[in-house]
Amino acid sequence: MPPPTLQDALLNWFAQNGRDLPWRRTYLPYHIWVSEIMLQQTQMDRVVIYFNRWLNRFPDLASLAAAREQEVLLLWEGLGYYSRAKNLLKTADLICRRHGGALPENHGALLQLPGIGRYTAGAIMSLAFNQSHPIVDANVERLFARLFNLTAPVKEKHTYAFIWDKASELIPEGKARFFNQALMELGALVCLPRSPRCDACPVRNHCGAFAQGVVGERPVVGKAKEIIPITMVSGVLHHQGKIYIQKRLADDVWPNLWEFPGGRIEEGETPEQALVREYAEETGFAIHELKKIATLKHSFTRYRVTLHCYHCRLRGSATEPALNAAQEYRWANPDELEHFAFPAPHRRLIHRLAREL
Repeated sequence: MPPPTLQDALLNWFAQNGRDLPWRRTYLPYHIWVSEIMLQQTQMDRVVIYFNRWLNRFPDLASLAAAREQEVLLLWEGLGYYSRAKNLLKTADLICRRHGGALPENHGALLQLPGIGRYTAGAIMSLAFNQSHPIVDANVERLFARLFNLTAPVKEKHTYAFIWDKASELIPEGKARFFNQALMELGALVCLPRSPRCDACPVRNHCGAFAQGVVGERPVVGKAKEIIPITMVSGVLHHQGKIYIQKRLADDVWPNLWEFPGGRIEEGETPEQALVREYAEETGFAIHELKKIATLKHSFTRYRVTLHCYHCRLRGSATEPALNAAQEYRWANPDELEHFAFPAPHRRLIHRLAREL
């Protein structure tokens, strides 16, 4: 009997080893779309938790389309990259108005929707509709770099084009749904970035890097991105038992999320000096009685943020802010903070406050 083809070996392996994920129990287009948007920049275990919470609140497109943005952002809180949540809401509205409430079974039409690019459109077409469209994520890039022993970084133009072309060429007729998942699953569970499990790989006999003994050298590493450190300060302003929060501008970083005012520490400033200045610039408030709460570390994209956090109090009796850097404000009771969507570092700060109280 001849050895199994690459496709057959992958499909057989996936049938026995594919993880039990909630969207794989239905393959409904809505479920696939939401899960794929969540999976961008987010680990699988966290996505499963958020996906189940999401479906409990928004079981279908119509319920999502009718939602308020703040409710969507609050449910998304902790996943980061909040433009993804906003695009889900915007797209749900467009689908209900222009496509009869169902995701279109057309690759070109999907690409016209907010937040849906080549990868997500391919995922919906192949996983939800079982159409022969490729999907290439970081797992597939790494897998193909080893299978085909690619000697250039995967993000280089010609290498990237080769991977997408090969991913399309290899799809067995009528089996796109399971084949594409098998590729991604093998990369996630076996063909790991470090310490790949070649002994457990069903396609090692097809692997060029394995044959040449260079699995550890693939993919070829491209130029590393520069990591940018940022030092910031934020203040929890107390007055008469309430806490001041403000809603960020729609065109700013973390748009439409709520925050405790603050900003970057300028050269030569102490964190305390920076906080007094930021409050004056953003709100017109004079603050005093600063007391350190914590120093939090947070990473996103290329930035590594060190956030110095303080309690502070209002100097004077005027409680109406100038709103020079926000669109809305509240004087909230501490237990009301759970009902507003905050960026991840500020939510961590809220958890610290809850422990203090």
